[in-house]
Amino acid sequence: MKPIPGAAPASAPELTRAQDRISYLYVERSMINRQDNAITIVSKRGTAHVPATAIGSLLVGPGVSMTHQAMVLLGDSGTSVLWVGAGGVRLYAHGRSLATTTTLLEQQARLVSNQRTRLDVARAMYAMRFPNEDVSRLTMSQLRGREGVRVQRLYRDHARRVDIEWDGRRYVRNDWGSTDPLNQALSAANACLYGAVHSVIVSLGCSAGLGFVHTGHDKSFVYDVADLYKAATSIPTAFDVAATTDSLEIAGAARRAVRERMWDLRLMRQCVRDIKSLLQAPDDDPELVVMSLWDDKAGTVPSGVAYRDPNSEEAREFSEWEATW
Repeated sequence: MKPIPGAAPASAPELTRAQDRISYLYVERSMINRQDNAITIVSKRGTAHVPATAIGSLLVGPGVSMTHQAMVLLGDSGTSVLWVGAGGVRLYAHGRSLATTTTLLEQQARLVSNQRTRLDVARAMYAMRFPNEDVSRLTMSQLRGREGVRVQRLYRDHARRVDIEWDGRRYVRNDWGSTDPLNQALSAANACLYGAVHSVIVSLGCSAGLGFVHTGHDKSFVYDVADLYKAATSIPTAFDVAATTDSLEIAGAARRAVRERMWDLRLMRQCVRDIKSLLQAPDDDPELVVMSLWDDKAGTVPSGVAYRDPNSEEAREFSEWEATW
């Protein structure tokens, strides 16, 4: 039984609540590594072991080197990592969206919060998979059933195409080696697709967790969008790789092959266009970001303005103070 390579991420019960974490830890002129579920900070003064789940934010100052495994642990633990100047005075970089407005995020939240509009978007997602069919009157149950048949047909057709035995989709999260090479190839290819789609969603400023078809998971919208492209990317790639690659190299071969297929299909560009279309956003979003203030009646009002009711007691007191000044 061959385990999945790499250390397993911490489960939710093992993660310290945000309210119970150290607010931040500043580190400079040190080497940050990983040992089990703790990060090790090595400097001239010695070595310190810090539980990754106990830190809210890690401020990385000058002279710090950090290993890949340390970043993996910090990411799995939900710890924010910020690159700062000496003493933590300046902030140079941190994980953030490429978007400069919340337009898409607010639109996503509006659409997913209303049952009618959520159903409209979900139907639009299924319509992209059935381009020659009218799905506007189908229920979610009917759409799921039709999608299940479509995917099973894809598996069967590709198995025949490459002349390989297909015995159903199986994925055992904690036991990578218990599945056959074809299922391993599918899992590896899907993981790459999820990562690419996730990066687009985050870059656009959308929420990865607000899904329209999937729900209850922090990557629900990732799975929604990725399902649009599996038939053209991960599924055919996995069958091609499984038919031509030694089982010991199956995961690496699947990753490289699906990357090439995504590049050929210009998937990242297509993904951006599709997300904007599904969220009913204009393609020509303005570059200039205008900060506004929310108003319960007007919607938004300009920021940077000193709003004051001239008839209020505070305004009268301020006018009197100005007169005496």
